[in-house]
Amino acid sequence: MDYTIKSPAAIAEALGQRLKQARLNRDFTQREVAERAGVSRKAVLNAEKGKAQLEILVAILQALDLTTQLDQFLPPQPPSPIQLAKLQGKQRQRASGQRDKQQGDEEDSREEPEW
Repeated sequence: MDYTIKSPAAIAEALGQRLKQARLNRDFTQREVAERAGVSRKAVLNAEKGKAQLEILVAILQALDLTTQLDQFLPPQPPSPIQLAKLQGKQRQRASGQRDKQQGDEEDSREEPEW
């Protein structure tokens, strides 16, 4: 299925059909899935129509033992190089030499003058 040309509603409906097929493959009724997920039967029915809140969808996936497939559904996204650069903050590119001069001046001021 080419998701780039489908509407969000069409994609949600297709996912709902897959959810329904997964339930039927496990030989569960909507009521059994609802009880296992801790939601109403109507919530399961709505999810199978593609109209479910995310939390309810996850609960149903847990009830159907499908949570292992969530990483395939939406894989973890690594941070972009730009985000990594922002997280690291400003890295020093070169030494300024300011610290050495200050320490050298302090050392010079502590020495006794030669007479």
